Amino acid sequence: MLWRRLLAEGVGTGLLVTVVVGSGIAAVRLSPHDVGLQLLENALVTGLGLAVLILAFGPVSGAHFNPVVSAVDWWLGRREHAGLTGRELAGYTLAQTAGAICGAVLANVMFAVPPVAFSQHDRAAGHLLVGEVVATAGLVFLIFSLARTHRGSVAAPAVGAYIAAAYWFTSSTSFANPAVTLGRAFTDTFAGIAPASVPAFIVAQLAGALVGLGLLLALYPHAEQGAADVVVPHPGLDDSARPRHDRPALPSP
Repeated sequence: MLWRRLLAEGVGTGLLVTVVVGSGIAAVRLSPHDVGLQLLENALVTGLGLAVLILAFGPVSGAHFNPVVSAVDWWLGRREHAGLTGRELAGYTLAQTAGAICGAVLANVMFAVPPVAFSQHDRAAGHLLVGEVVATAGLVFLIFSLARTHRGSVAAPAVGAYIAAAYWFTSSTSFANPAVTLGRAFTDTFAGIAPASVPAFIVAQLAGALVGLGLLLALYPHAEQGAADVVVPHPGLDDSARPRHDRPALPSP
């Protein structure tokens, strides 16, 4: 049922932001004089946490946890009638965004900082936006290429590893997610982003999604055939979790 999938997306995205923000706060407290070590701790915990969350929630909703992933899934699946519908896309986006904000508040409460404190961490520089384009393009390409080539079973470790790595090889530390970006504006801690920086980050992420989609279609011309399996193949739980028009999910090789 759709409500179950929306619940999974909301809770999963919320816990992802809790992992990001909470590990950032802990890193600063445990390694107060070493920013590099703080980033390493934050990246490692985020990558591991994301992999676990994909495994936990993927069979229910696909574990998108990201509006650009859901939007690309909707766009690709239109011809095959396999991805999200427009109604489902709207529901996923709202659930992901609400979950992300709640996740930041939860992390703040757990670490005894103000539950809602808008970040003062300005991230408006142009080179950071380039980093967001690169991070999001790589994420979109990775997820949908895995789905197209029937390798959804490795999505959890692959996506977790990519995000952990992108913390380091992108200048922006790889937000790559509009919902998570908005959620991180609600915490004035290591992982926060100033509300004024959020719109530009989201625009860069949307641009990155288009770049990733273009590369995907250039290399995998029939990428839409994998839309039913993004991020994790999830047929068989209920009728709403199956690809539309009652065809079975794409078989494994």
